Amino acid sequence: MKLRSGLLGLLLAAVSVVAVAQQPIIIKFSHVVASDTPKGKAADRFKQLAEERTKGRVKVEVYPNSQLYKDKEEMEALQLGAVQMLAPSLAKFGPLGVKEFEVFDLPYIFPDKDVLRRVEEGPVGLGLLKKLEGRGIKGLAYWDNGFKVMSANKPLKKPEDVKGLKMRIQSSKVLEAQMRALGAIPQVLAFSETYQALQTGVVDGTENPPSNLYTQKMHEVQKYITVTNHGYLGYAVIVNKKFWESLPADIRDALESAMKDATRYANVIALQENEQAMEKIKASGKSEIYVPTDAEKAAWRKALLPVHKEMEDRVGKETIQAVYKEAAALGHK
Repeated sequence: MKLRSGLLGLLLAAVSVVAVAQQPIIIKFSHVVASDTPKGKAADRFKQLAEERTKGRVKVEVYPNSQLYKDKEEMEALQLGAVQMLAPSLAKFGPLGVKEFEVFDLPYIFPDKDVLRRVEEGPVGLGLLKKLEGRGIKGLAYWDNGFKVMSANKPLKKPEDVKGLKMRIQSSKVLEAQMRALGAIPQVLAFSETYQALQTGVVDGTENPPSNLYTQKMHEVQKYITVTNHGYLGYAVIVNKKFWESLPADIRDALESAMKDATRYANVIALQENEQAMEKIKASGKSEIYVPTDAEKAAWRKALLPVHKEMEDRVGKETIQAVYKEAAALGHK
């Protein structure tokens, strides 16, 4: 009888071990934008691919729209291990101490997507991701959103039209300098609070890629949009380094493969989604969209390019020059 109960105990213990072993690895992926944005859709695509390629050994829980954490809280949550994955905008790494990331915030630094891609996928972009490791963060990929437009409740045809306006920005010294160069008053606000701030007049305007503007309904409380394409908004997909290194090698390989394909998807849909968002904004009739003339575009550039020099000490002259070099290699002056 004793032998039988002993065997039964061993059997139950074995079943229990197998059950524990079969528990999926949970990856909490938190982000601050809507599910129907390029970042939101790319996060969902990564979830689908990761779960398929690990055959259910990994479960990715996506939390959009600041459900878990707001802008300022999410990075700390990742470092503490409360979430495993984020895709913060590149401006978020300056406050973390890796100021070179703010090169992505510099106005008119990227003449086009080709230069941007060379920077992200080459030594500059990969070197920046490497710098995060000392802070317990592993960088996996860059995801596009797109180039930004300016919005306000008055027409912004020329740089001087922004003068005196309270403009919402992300937390970035470069973006502060950009708005000051235009004579505006920069206001740092969490993304999730921006619509209400625009609606109530706490801020007068903002800068965003069209997809963010549309999905957050900001166009409903902004009468004018100017297609300045003055700055870029992208994201770095990052994981808690300790968590990442604790994963079995085959799981990591499967997740890297899923991330590579999700990244390709993210960067294709970003362009499409922003074009579609502009069409939907136009169709809504709530905002008037203005495309600057060549002379006006030149005036915006002239007003904002001095920010590059002003930010050399912060961002790093070498980093800025490296981006210029990539642009020159593709025939841009």
